Amino acid sequence: MKFLAVCGFGVGSSMVLKMTLDKVVAQLGIDATVENTDIATAKATKADAYFTSAELVKDLKQSTDNPVYPIKRYMNKDEVEAAVKKYLATKED
Repeated sequence: MKFLAVCGFGVGSSMVLKMTLDKVVAQLGIDATVENTDIATAKATKADAYFTSAELVKDLKQSTDNPVYPIKRYMNKDEVEAAVKKYLATKED
């Protein structure tokens, strides 16, 4: 599975979010790749789930049918883990 950490320019905050996602994926034992990118590239990139700021959710949702999860605190492992678990719960249905 593929997760994208998305921010406006694909450099700063998306890298921080990617690092947190990497920790969560490893902790949960999920076979997933995590990449960070900017919003324009994310719109053109297929992923199983997208993680981004609340400000970018609407824009990103217009470009994909896959889930987009808003994250407020990119370094908060509990918040990111909750979003990943929410995604995983949809896959079990």
